[in-house]
Amino acid sequence: MFSILIVNWNTRDLLRACLRSIFQFAPKRDFEVIVVDNASQDGSAEMVETEFPTDRFPNLTLIRSGGNLGYAKGNNLAFAAA
Repeated sequence: MFSILIVNWNTRDLLRACLRSIFQFAPKRDFEVIVVDNASQDGSAEMVETEFPTDRFPNLTLIRSGGNLGYAKGNNLAFAAA
């Protein structure tokens, strides 16, 4: 399985565009997308839940980190979930 790991912090619109692109031009093999949201204040996590619901995108996982862990720790959190 191919895992796409995304660490996000307050980049809702860029995250939306990224996810749309991934699913529009999906890999030809099994894949998963794991988004770690580092406690964004711009509604990023809510956008993922609303616009990319798990019933339509079962290979997308959203992890709310509970705080801004930074890129490296956020990436490690996503890697552990992969």
